Amino acid sequence: MAIKRPKVAIGFIVAGVLMVVFGTIMCFVVPLVIDDQIVKNTVIDPKNDLTYTMWKDIPVPFFMSVYFFNVLNPAEILKGEKPMVEQRGPYVYRKQCQKENITFHPNGTVSYREYRQYHFEPSMSAGNESDVVTIPNMLVLGASVMMENLPYVLRLMMSATFKTFKEGAFLTKPVGELMWGYDSGLVDFLNQYLPGMIPTSGKFGLFSEFNNSNTGLFTVFTGKDDIRKVHRVDSWNGLTELPYWRTAQSNMINGTAGQMWPPFMTKESTLPFYSPDACRSMELVYQRPGEMYGIPLYRYVAPKTLFANGTDYAPNEGFCPCRQSGLLNVSTCRHNSPVFISHPHFFNADPVLLDYVQGLNPSEEKHGLFIDIHPQTGVPLNVSIRLQLNLYMKKVSGITETGKISDVVMPMIWFEENGYIDGPIVNTFHTNLVVLPTVLEYLQYILIGLGLATIIVAALIFIFCLPIKCRHGMPPNFFIYCMYVCMYLFLILHLTV
Repeated sequence: MAIKRPKVAIGFIVAGVLMVVFGTIMCFVVPLVIDDQIVKNTVIDPKNDLTYTMWKDIPVPFFMSVYFFNVLNPAEILKGEKPMVEQRGPYVYRKQCQKENITFHPNGTVSYREYRQYHFEPSMSAGNESDVVTIPNMLVLGASVMMENLPYVLRLMMSATFKTFKEGAFLTKPVGELMWGYDSGLVDFLNQYLPGMIPTSGKFGLFSEFNNSNTGLFTVFTGKDDIRKVHRVDSWNGLTELPYWRTAQSNMINGTAGQMWPPFMTKESTLPFYSPDACRSMELVYQRPGEMYGIPLYRYVAPKTLFANGTDYAPNEGFCPCRQSGLLNVSTCRHNSPVFISHPHFFNADPVLLDYVQGLNPSEEKHGLFIDIHPQTGVPLNVSIRLQLNLYMKKVSGITETGKISDVVMPMIWFEENGYIDGPIVNTFHTNLVVLPTVLEYLQYILIGLGLATIIVAALIFIFCLPIKCRHGMPPNFFIYCMYVCMYLFLILHLTV
């Protein structure tokens, strides 16, 4: 028996070496295998059941929360006084998105139109669509600014038209009508005699173009040939650049369609995307790491330069004519209507904008936009896009409806589109992207630890069990000593991991 023990020890040493080798190989192979699976499942391909379904029909609940700035002193504003507003809302709508007319092309791209519908959610809202609010009348005040440089006689005629249809500078109507449209004789008149002046031919509403509509024909890369291009926009409505802005850089269509991004992101990565509603490409920057349901994430936010004017940030010169920083002039893609986009409550904007309107209280927590991304896959986990719609209004001679209104960029509404993964998708994500990689990582270190412990214990057995020594028996407490060695090694390995 004494002669066989060294042979057994050698067998254990070999087994230990194999465990160490296998565990070491896993350290290099497992990350490569995981990355390869991410690449295969990130490509836009109907064969990828989970990711393709997520891309085609967004499975998570998305909501749009709308807040109105109810005007408290319309009569005083017409006398030149500072506007006073109070925030009303939220009025919450469930957003449903579905991609249709999906067509794959031989050059590694896919085209589609994404249709959207909004359904009011009374239980999530702070009021009903029947609530009445007062906001600036975009038809009157917007048209007045647009006609400012036309002959005086035409302005007099337009003022008479406003009076004929009993349209004033401010509008008091139910939320539902302001959102989705109301019948207006003025709209019918303008469409008949001044076609193209306003963007609608039916009911006029702030979001009348959004409901039951699509965002245009997107063509994006599938990532089949290059995973770094997956979801990146190749063209929009057949255009590879926009016709709205003053410089080639401003007219570029950059990034994705704003729903998913390429995998393997780093803290140096940015989130570029094209927004048809904002008529431009935008880019978010890394802010901080985080965690959601145990899934690691990177938070990306809008930089302060996003809506800065050309004076404060030269690359934005192409989006001018500009006013104060914090405002994006979208009149060039909104039929020249004097409409501006900003962050809610003029967050991150020139402080002078807050001096012109009373009742605004900006804060990053309530009004900053962000997207939380799982960096390995480029899939958003939590999204909150917050934007504000503003109307530039002023006194226009010849149009008496404008009274003595001071020049002001007037906030009308702000809205938040938010959604986050939940339910079975969270479990799938957590299992595949957190649990499985963690198990494999610990397994490789356990194999290395057990392998090293086996080698050491077997070596000790081999030394103490040589035939010449075994005749005198084992040293006292030998097995207890070996046990302590194993526990010590395992503890060191565990702390190192």
